Amino acid sequence: MPELPEVEVTRRGIAPFLEGRRITGVVQRRSGLRWPFPTDLDKLLTGQRVVSTGRRGKYLLIHFSHGTLIIHLGMSGHLRMLPADHPPQKHDHFDLLLGEQLIRLTDPRRFGAVLWHAQAEGDIESHVLLRSLGVEPLTSDDLAVLLHRQTRNRSAAIKQVLLAGDIVVGVGNIYACESLFESGIHPNTAARRISLARYQKLAIAIRRVLAAAIEQGGSSLRDFIGADGQSGYFQQNYFVYDRESEACRHCDAPVRRIVQGQRSTFYCGRCQR
Repeated sequence: MPELPEVEVTRRGIAPFLEGRRITGVVQRRSGLRWPFPTDLDKLLTGQRVVSTGRRGKYLLIHFSHGTLIIHLGMSGHLRMLPADHPPQKHDHFDLLLGEQLIRLTDPRRFGAVLWHAQAEGDIESHVLLRSLGVEPLTSDDLAVLLHRQTRNRSAAIKQVLLAGDIVVGVGNIYACESLFESGIHPNTAARRISLARYQKLAIAIRRVLAAAIEQGGSSLRDFIGADGQSGYFQQNYFVYDRESEACRHCDAPVRRIVQGQRSTFYCGRCQR
């Protein structure tokens, strides 16, 4: 599943082609994905100028003067910049036309989403999918303090707390595993038992891991590619994720795998306590 780095890589890839440009048309090849496509989206967007692009957690935001287009890549989606006459393939479900170019959403498993939030409905942060999200890890100045304060009564494992997204957003399965390894915290540790000092190490690790992943184009494990069609290569630098039984890059102990909340967690039993 595309996580925060992959969505940010996508945003940065399409922003130069979108921002300040007018939409010349919208193509929908099915009625919707995870949810139905917005009604009359072609009429809403054709002729409108893109003001800016943004991201909230794993949601890509395309801002217009009268509202915001919200795109989620789901489990297997990606956006690509293509010539306007590029023929669609089986899993190409949605296009934003930009004259001689287009932005195309490809989503084989169809868990993605294209939604519209009108300006008349209030600030974009009030949207039902965004209003309960936690802070952005790359821009929050007090992430460690926030994590420590909001977990004093949480007995859930820290890995599950990170994935929940109500305290901090975008730290999905891959990057939670890598951040916990870097900070030396066992993924099964109860969140309330972690001290402020250890949360400070975790906050630093989260920022470093996410920033490194963005710099390297994200992780391309299955379907993800950037807007330019290139694969990311952060997966080449994983310390623990998807490395079960391989030697820890720090201590040579075998990387272990457990299942938490139906997701695989990878960690080093010697480095993470």
